[in-house]
Amino acid sequence: MGRRPIGRFGSLLGGCQKRGLQANLQNEIVQEIETLLGRQAVQELDFEALETAARRQALRLAARALEQRLNADTTDHAGPALPCSCGGVAQYHGRHGKTFESVLGPLHLERAYYHCAKCESGFCPRDRALRMELFSVTPGVLRMTGSTAALVSFAESSALLHELAGVEVSAKQVERAAEALGTEIADDERCHVERMGEVAPTMNLGMDGTGVPMRAVEVAGRAGKQLDGSAKTREAKVVTLWTSESRDEENKPVRDPGSITYSAAIESAATSDTSPDRSDFAERVLREATRRGFTEASRCVVLGDGSSWIWNTARELFPQATQILDRFHAKEALHRTGQSIFGATSTGQAWAAERCSELDAGKLHAVVHALRAQAASSPEAIKCALYVFRNRARMRYPTFQAQGFCTSTGVLEAGCKVAIGTRLKRAGMHWSVQGANAIIALRCSKLSGRYEDFWERRRDRPAA
Repeated sequence: MGRRPIGRFGSLLGGCQKRGLQANLQNEIVQEIETLLGRQAVQELDFEALETAARRQALRLAARALEQRLNADTTDHAGPALPCSCGGVAQYHGRHGKTFESVLGPLHLERAYYHCAKCESGFCPRDRALRMELFSVTPGVLRMTGSTAALVSFAESSALLHELAGVEVSAKQVERAAEALGTEIADDERCHVERMGEVAPTMNLGMDGTGVPMRAVEVAGRAGKQLDGSAKTREAKVVTLWTSESRDEENKPVRDPGSITYSAAIESAATSDTSPDRSDFAERVLREATRRGFTEASRCVVLGDGSSWIWNTARELFPQATQILDRFHAKEALHRTGQSIFGATSTGQAWAAERCSELDAGKLHAVVHALRAQAASSPEAIKCALYVFRNRARMRYPTFQAQGFCTSTGVLEAGCKVAIGTRLKRAGMHWSVQGANAIIALRCSKLSGRYEDFWERRRDRPAA
């Protein structure tokens, strides 16, 4: 979908004026470069400094030209009064100046300003038309900000924008803009469930959860895993979809490159037994499954750990799917139990390794028998034995492997780490639920290859 001018401003850069602007800019840029080059021999040039200075000068000239063109147009003055969103009437109060940070550098724009006495607030129609009313940045800078804030901290984003694009956006501005954009993306995700990609013969859907460090007010009164029973985190639940038609050197299925998508949020997976509605997380899982055509595949597989909310969600939404307890989680439970029984010793490691071999061979009775033998001295052994017994139908690994299913790909663990951990669980970070969910939505959009689609839809929506 090609870009197009917004509203009445298309004429500013069209026809003969556009050609004249191009010629003027080209001439000025050439003159600036000649000045920068001076009379030095080529081999004596500091080329890095030269290209940086040339880029800065070219952007400065372009910013000046754009600023002049926009300020020369006064068609945003739409008469002495305009209706206000509060229902009142906003009166024209002249042209007000404001500096916006753009991809070209600072732009000082003069815009028609209307003030409403009823709600005691004002607005500029041009800011709305150009989608710049919430922040002092242009849409291009907002898009850059979203890209960086999805990947690194707000302070690091601010530094990257300065270093790579010459754009000055403070860490606090990055935070406000990224969280607002993430909230917009989260709303967009709930409304747009278009199919993406082809449906593979086998589709895999994984669910998992991970704790996100929260501000004290967000966990006040909540039960948690601290020694005093309090909580420091809230669980972000992640749904991951991928295909696995590729095979490794042992002919085992592996995740197809570029096939993975994520959706996640801090939200509930529970509903009351009498409620006809699905939980918020179940709705999220269903949307992501619809996008990927999960139920249209000839073979549907749901993977997860032993958490009951995962299997309850799977039964509710995909009763036809094959359920598999991720083998990594099962082996992790056995190693944890071995350490609980024998301590961090070679005996405990050898005991756990033997249980894992039995697990791989499908000898679940042998695993449970070995755990029961330790039950008298280890509550952890009893817990693990119940874990294996309750999930025995999901742990038929030789059968699943013979059918060509993924049983342990690392995708679930990586999903929590990639989508949540590496961005939201860094040292010193504490989040509000709203802020965390905004950045999670932003990050999942980027990781799943949907960020560009969002911007296409955003650009095509009428300005508020």
